[in-house]
Amino acid sequence: MIEIDKLTKRFAQQLAVDELSFRVRPGEVLGFLGPNGAGKSTTMKMLTGFLAPTSGTARIFGFDIQKQTLKAQRLIGYLPEGAPCYGDMTVRGFLEFIAGVRGFRGAQKRDRVAGAVAQVELEKVLDQSIDTLSKGFKRRVGLAQAILHDPKVLILDEPTDGLDPNQKHQVRQLIQSLAADKIIIISTHILEEVTAVCTRAVVIAGGRLLADGTPFELESRSRYHQAVTLVGDAPLDEAALAGLPGVAGVERNPREHSLTVLALPGQVIFPQVSALVAARGWHIREMDVERGRLDEVFRTLTRGEAA
Repeated sequence: MIEIDKLTKRFAQQLAVDELSFRVRPGEVLGFLGPNGAGKSTTMKMLTGFLAPTSGTARIFGFDIQKQTLKAQRLIGYLPEGAPCYGDMTVRGFLEFIAGVRGFRGAQKRDRVAGAVAQVELEKVLDQSIDTLSKGFKRRVGLAQAILHDPKVLILDEPTDGLDPNQKHQVRQLIQSLAADKIIIISTHILEEVTAVCTRAVVIAGGRLLADGTPFELESRSRYHQAVTLVGDAPLDEAALAGLPGVAGVERNPREHSLTVLALPGQVIFPQVSALVAARGWHIREMDVERGRLDEVFRTLTRGEAA
């Protein structure tokens, strides 16, 4: 388990992290969300022992990150922002160096490097120097060094930054495959990543915790939760839709002949909307029920803090 208790970091007059507290258990993939300057990277640096907190504590499976730093760090795989590597080394040389630092020797060292290379598909660039790689491949090298020692905790800062859609899909699959027996924390500004791989999300801004829940729980806070979006062949009767039981309002969409019917909190309006469509004989090309919009919840939560 990771235990974060009142973790605080102040730089001169700037309070970057403000008494942050939460727990993360094995098997959880935690999305760590917040606007730029929210304190996400600072929190991760404190959690991994690279930055000392002003006050508060963080424990990795019972090891205090300040008092038992090496014991805690042995359990952590860390991909920092920018994935810093030794650019003049080849990919093979760098990963062998990391394996040696982690204490692996001989056949075990070769197996660890080979396993990490295979997991993130680095075979074709093994003998290239890191400086010659694309941003996406550099990110994959950083991910390989983070998982090489099969850590109990993976802390990933923007793990899919710079990757193309196929590579993003591959990394997300890798994260899901690793999640069963690990704690994984992902700092990201890509909200689709949260719904794709995370079992839980924490939102911070101004260094303070604003929300903590599953992606579905956060989406259900959206004004679009249970909303029904219609796309017709002709203009739709907004007044009739707005007058249905449980309807909070109707929004026009940029797409022609498209409306979104909003539900009152706690109401399910799809049956009423569907019945009206059938009764009026409307020709509908699309009719979708929304789970909610995480981006809208994120903006609502963080707007005041970011300002």
